[in-house]
Amino acid sequence: MNTTLAPAHQLLYTPAEAATVLRFGRSTVYELMAEGALKYVKRGRSRRIRRSDLEAFVNAMEPQPN
Repeated sequence: MNTTLAPAHQLLYTPAEAATVLRFGRSTVYELMAEGALKYVKRGRSRRIRRSDLEAFVNAMEPQPN
């Protein structure tokens, strides 16, 4: 697996790239997509996650209390 981050100017991310950027496992990203917690676009059999949807997902995350 490639551990480098995707370029910041990238508009669409594969689930694997999104997992790398979010520091989550790939299966977690697929679960979030299936739950509707992480929006994605589909073209044929390919799923891609928009950068704006990644940012919205992160901004909506609630910090855990200490």
